[in-house]
Amino acid sequence: MPHQRKTRTKSTEPGPARHIRKLNHARLEVAAEAARIIATEGQGNYHAAKKKAAERIGVSQRLALPSNLEVQDALLNYQRLYGGEKHAANLEQLRLAAIAIMQELQIFSPRLVGPVLDGTAGKHSRICLHVFCDVPENLVLFLLENGLPFDQEQRHIRWHDGGHRIIQVLVIEIDGVKAELAVFSPVDLRQAPPSPIDGKPQRRASLVEVECLLNPQRRLSTG
Repeated sequence: MPHQRKTRTKSTEPGPARHIRKLNHARLEVAAEAARIIATEGQGNYHAAKKKAAERIGVSQRLALPSNLEVQDALLNYQRLYGGEKHAANLEQLRLAAIAIMQELQIFSPRLVGPVLDGTAGKHSRICLHVFCDVPENLVLFLLENGLPFDQEQRHIRWHDGGHRIIQVLVIEIDGVKAELAVFSPVDLRQAPPSPIDGKPQRRASLVEVECLLNPQRRLSTG
């Protein structure tokens, strides 16, 4: 009787497909943990949150770091699942505070941006506003004249031409809520800077549009 050679049973699923699926699963895990870190630990920097999440889970930062957009989606899901009424109340309080500050700063055409606008804000979040004047000193003088203490910061942001700009940021605190005022030239009202989340023009809202967020009967598109 002839000797029969044994053959290995081949997997019906190619190796690369398994590898990609495993990598995608790791990215989702990192995104979910990064979202939890942002929501509960006060970390506002997406890249730092992703690195910390990857270290906790024990996956390669080089291969499994999700995009900022994936983290934002995971953060929205986290807030929906675990935030509940407490998150909704905190978001409403922050938006009301934003409205009050924007009313004070109307001469600077304030625009709300960031977590308070997109709904991902947590208890540690700042109110982020873009304000517009020819020189930052005009805003400094306004705050001094109105008795509003502030701290000064600088921020490097990517611009539409691929380069970077240095933006002056003034941080104020009213009734225990911090707001950062990023100072832009009036010409920048025409186009928002690139979003750090997806690179598209950053979503921003005027005072009237923020008021509409708290009044569902009035609907205006933000821009």
